[in-house]
Amino acid sequence: MRAPPTRPPLLGDLETAVLEHLWAGEPADVKAVHGAIGRKRRITLNTVQSTMERLHRKGLLDRTKVSHAYVYAPRVSREELVTRIVRDVASGFVGAETGAVLSAFVDLAERAGPEELERLERLVSERRAGRR
Repeated sequence: MRAPPTRPPLLGDLETAVLEHLWAGEPADVKAVHGAIGRKRRITLNTVQSTMERLHRKGLLDRTKVSHAYVYAPRVSREELVTRIVRDVASGFVGAETGAVLSAFVDLAERAGPEELERLERLVSERRAGRR
C-alpha cells in the first residue's frame, strides 16, 4: 500500500466529482461511477476510467481487482483531504500574510452560518485551554 501524498494534489472538477461520489456511497467500479456522474456530464467511460486511475496514482483512491475490473474506494476522507489542502495553501502565506489567512478563515466560517462561526470560536478556545 502506498503512503499518502505528503503534499495534497490539485484536483480537477471531474476528480472532485468522483471523490464526492465515492465519499457519499460504497466503493465502486468505473462503470458504476460513469453511470452516476459520467452520463450526466456526457463524458465517456474511458474519461472516467482515466480520472479514477489518476486519483489512484495521486494516492487518493485505493483499488482492488474484482473479476475483470477494479473497484475503487477513497483512501482519505473528505476532512483529511480538505485539512491537507488548506494547511498546504495556508503555509504558503505564513509570515506577512498570516492576518489575511486568518481573516479568510473567519469570513469562511461566517458565510457558512452562525453554527460554524461558533464552532470556530470553540476550536480556538479549546486550543488555548490545551496550551495552558
